[in-house]
Amino acid sequence: MGTLAHRLPAPAADLQGYLRAVQAFPFLTADEERELATRFRRDDDLDAAWRLVTSHLRYVAKVARGYRGYGLPQEDLIQEGNIGLMKAVKRFDPGFGVRLVSFAMHWIRAEIHEFVLRNWRIVKVATTKAQRKLFFNLRGAKHRLGALTRDEVDEIASDLEVRPEDVVEMERRLEARDAAFDGLAGDEDHPPPAVFIADPALDPSETVEDEEWNESAARHLRSALAALDERARDIVRRRWLTEPRAKLRELAEEYGVSAERVRQIEAQALRDLKDALTGAALA
Repeated sequence: MGTLAHRLPAPAADLQGYLRAVQAFPFLTADEERELATRFRRDDDLDAAWRLVTSHLRYVAKVARGYRGYGLPQEDLIQEGNIGLMKAVKRFDPGFGVRLVSFAMHWIRAEIHEFVLRNWRIVKVATTKAQRKLFFNLRGAKHRLGALTRDEVDEIASDLEVRPEDVVEMERRLEARDAAFDGLAGDEDHPPPAVFIADPALDPSETVEDEEWNESAARHLRSALAALDERARDIVRRRWLTEPRAKLRELAEEYGVSAERVRQIEAQALRDLKDALTGAALA
């Protein structure tokens, strides 16, 4: 894949030009994707690999934009995501029965996560598997909730299957950075520096694209939710789409099943939603 990497457009040279360029690469049908993947695996056909990679570069850029809040260069995030995409193409088997975009998301996010963890702070903030899971989940929760209460710590620990003391420690590590740049939640009299720093990645055309994307995603999400059975739909809605989030034990008591059974229903429903939304995006 080394030769292939040198042929890819480079986001560092001109980010806006790069984003326009990747949008120009054509989508692949399921049959075309299967044929190209077979040629690459069977014949080591780099032209087939090139078409598989370039047709998915737009997805990497979209994923990378979700990590802008970490203060790292967008070009670097995209470059790392592209490495993950190439790793996915190398490992992709058309016999899996799934589209490449679904298979590749794990590898794309894994490379971006590694890059964020290596560069977010001089001192590593997360080294173990549990700490990495906490880093990405807890940072989002803190932006939503501010300082965590004991009940919230216990619930996050239960949801992520880690110890409460690990949640407290990761909150402390995150606070060391967030307090300096993002400010303290609710401190309206002393706005943090981040309020005054414009994001150079935003422009009017990108804002319109985001709005169209969000409208389309919301429409597809409503359709996918409607396809779930009533219990699964209610569990997903109350666990992910409302505030405060319902607790597993609360739903377990309501439905007369174990908390583990509620977790299983939730996990299956989320997989169904992911498959439906991926299919809609590729339609």
